[in-house]
Amino acid sequence: MHRARGGGSTVASVTVSTDETDENVPGRFGPSATVEADPRKTGRVRTEYSPAHDGDPDPGEIVWTWVPFEENDGRGKDRPVLVVAREPGGTFLAVQLSSKRHDGDREWVPIGSGPWDRSGRDSWVDVDRVLRLHEDGMRREACALDRMRFNLVRHRLGQRYGWS
Repeated sequence: MHRARGGGSTVASVTVSTDETDENVPGRFGPSATVEADPRKTGRVRTEYSPAHDGDPDPGEIVWTWVPFEENDGRGKDRPVLVVAREPGGTFLAVQLSSKRHDGDREWVPIGSGPWDRSGRDSWVDVDRVLRLHEDGMRREACALDRMRFNLVRHRLGQRYGWS
């Protein structure tokens, strides 16, 4: 990358350690892009717990996808999300995870640690922001969340949006 700066140029090199660069991370672009969904306009939502270790996203599973930043300016991050519902059109509704502490914040549900975080850090689920995930927009299936922790998230989504 070359940038002109006051008549000279600055050269920076970038090393990519995997085959997946920002441009080809599943869920970032095109018809399979992960997008924010307005939970009050999704119609009737029935959350369910139905993980199946088959490589496809299923409610109750934590999967990895590209998640756009809230500013919707094209930036985002490959991150884990919890799939909470299957939509009639073949898409899924999910909520993002974060290892940043959110103690006492009602928009975040603590779910502890699990195999989705290699460092074993505790995680929180953001129930304030719902994402629409496409099967082709998922990078990988991380694990199934146990039913007890899934039900904590499901209960908070029900309180917030009236989902069953």
